[in-house]
Amino acid sequence: MSRFLSIVSACLVAGLTIGCAKTQDVQSAQAAQAASADEASDDDAPASDPVADSNANSGTTAAAVATTDEPPAADVASSDAISSAERETDSADTAEESDDADTSSTSRSSTADESADASDDSAVSTASAGDANTERLPTEKLSVPQPIATEEVMLGEPTLTTGVPGTGPLTVEEIEKWLDQAKNHVVIRPLLPLGLAAGASQIVGLDVNPLTRAKIELGRQLYFDTRLSKDNTISCASCHDPEYGYAKETQFGVGVGGQTGNRNSPAAYNRILSSVQFWDGRAATLEEQAKGPIANPIEMSNTHDVCVEHLAGIEGYRVQFEKIFPDGVNIDNVAKAIASFERALVTAPSPWDYYEQLRNFEQVYAADLEDLDALKEDDPELFDEYEMLEAAADGHPIDDSAKRGGELFFSERVGCTACHVGANFTDELYHNLGVGMESAEPDLGRYAVTGEEKDRGAFKTPTVRNVAHTAPYMHDGSQKTLEEVVEWYDKGGHPNPHLDEKIKKLDLTAQERADLVAFMKALTGELPKVERGRLPEAK
Repeated sequence: MSRFLSIVSACLVAGLTIGCAKTQDVQSAQAAQAASADEASDDDAPASDPVADSNANSGTTAAAVATTDEPPAADVASSDAISSAERETDSADTAEESDDADTSSTSRSSTADESADASDDSAVSTASAGDANTERLPTEKLSVPQPIATEEVMLGEPTLTTGVPGTGPLTVEEIEKWLDQAKNHVVIRPLLPLGLAAGASQIVGLDVNPLTRAKIELGRQLYFDTRLSKDNTISCASCHDPEYGYAKETQFGVGVGGQTGNRNSPAAYNRILSSVQFWDGRAATLEEQAKGPIANPIEMSNTHDVCVEHLAGIEGYRVQFEKIFPDGVNIDNVAKAIASFERALVTAPSPWDYYEQLRNFEQVYAADLEDLDALKEDDPELFDEYEMLEAAADGHPIDDSAKRGGELFFSERVGCTACHVGANFTDELYHNLGVGMESAEPDLGRYAVTGEEKDRGAFKTPTVRNVAHTAPYMHDGSQKTLEEVVEWYDKGGHPNPHLDEKIKKLDLTAQERADLVAFMKALTGELPKVERGRLPEAK
């Protein structure tokens, strides 16, 4: 274990001690308040604040943050037959995690650490013993949070996305057996893999739509099911296909009847770090994005009402919706399930992530690493950690061209990180690169949503992670290769009155252009294994 972990452990002990002290102070104050209640009337008696419960955990390099407002459908301590109302009781559970592990399975269960020791039926007399006419006031009741079962899981773990075990169409019996397992309704506190872990504070959406295995699995089924479309031909995967990096090789998405729009299909992975969706940001949440294509006339060409009616008529879907959501099948819950599946799709660590992790370690411990034999004898734990990081980097090699490209990418001269910044290499903002602006009637992008002049021709910055698998590029799919993309930036985009001020001519050499392409390819990590079939059988 590294020296860093010793410091973290000490901080945790101190934090827990302070937390316990604060809890005792609150309980003492509440006891004093109840004892002095005879000096107050019903109307002016102060309300009691519930004692908040929080858990804190730490590891080494990955972090997770999950805020839950929909508790698990099944509690560890409860029976499997749990009412839908219990499944959706409001709750919140926030955790910050770190872990240097790859996308190997990491899961453990925890429950809330504290609960108030009070009974709703208890009451104390606040009147004087000698005054029979004095009204007795009930003790002010504490709001006692129920223990919430949670599970810490490394996103990318295959069991999240490989479906209900078995082969062939899903039978109702298989689905019910799956739903009867309490672990599938436990709220997941997600860990992010190396690379993405640095962006854990950007996790969004889990406060209103917490993850559970059952919800992710339902979303997987819906994502690959063409029965959501008007004529049973188009699914989410038709335009966001795992075979093409959850994007599509066509310039534009192709919908019902071969219809196409005028925009390229954005990648559907790493959405757990993204709030607003679509190239123009017109969907405020991933849930809103998920239900948009269903009713779009050139995509699935259905209506929400017809889609919901059809799903409710499929027994395998009906029993899942009723078990997972208190209000059963409706379009909002369809969207919640699909969004949950999409949030489980994350990129595994790339060669660049392993290289950077080792390089940072070598910089911090440069003096210690000058004599490895001495380090092994004096600090065997640090020596073992170094060997582990070195082996991980060796197992995911990166060539010199990609290393030079990384230096260019992060340099002030080239300035790629003016937009492609952070763990997911995107600022989640909108920029005019001049793409398509030479047209007589150009796509105005974000401007159509906001009406602000600064947004004319501006489109959302896509992630550069796994970009080697998501060609063609730009919002209109006009650039077929990464080489074309680098050339576009090198020339300073296409001049127009609204060109982003960050776009400038770079004057790169041929080698520098090749190095930048090599770097972007070195940002490729594996995507989770996923089951495309195993959908509820139609009866």
